[in-house]
Amino acid sequence: MVSKNETKLTSLLNIRLGIFLTIFVMFAGVNTVALAQIKLGYVDSQSIVAKSADALTAQNKLAELNKAWQAEALEKENELKRMQEDLEAKQLMLSEQTIKEKQAQMQNLYLEYQQFQQVKWGPQGELQKEQARLMEPIITKINEIIKKVGNAEGYDYIFDVAAGNIVHVSAKQVNLTEKIIAELAKPAAK
Repeated sequence: MVSKNETKLTSLLNIRLGIFLTIFVMFAGVNTVALAQIKLGYVDSQSIVAKSADALTAQNKLAELNKAWQAEALEKENELKRMQEDLEAKQLMLSEQTIKEKQAQMQNLYLEYQQFQQVKWGPQGELQKEQARLMEPIITKINEIIKKVGNAEGYDYIFDVAAGNIVHVSAKQVNLTEKIIAELAKPAAK
């Protein structure tokens, strides 16, 4: 479940990273004095999400919802198995017409079971929609805090090492992840 969340977050942040890198490359043509004045920082969005109390609460809600759906799916699966075993046990005593009716009932229950799985866990399923609904305000909040810290401390660009393909970060660059986590942990000003 976390990996899907991280995948969505990574996807959103990859787009932003691409825009930032494009702008950065455009500035590469500017003289070295201008480049020396650009202040860069980076964050690790996976770490921020992992340490976010709001994200943990959302993940717990999703886990509870998923557990309830799994119990419902198991109930349907057990009913299907019970029907199969019952048919096998009584098959010799039933008429051909009754056997066909019971097989049709089992087929319908199996189709319901498959549809249930698709509705709950499919690519556009309820779990994905609920995860997006719960995580959207958290991701928005994190992005707002990144912008707030960036503006307050004069950063021109803040890159996300979890979302991008940055394989080296200079020791001179400032990791803002802990500042973002600290800001995220503060109670919201109202």
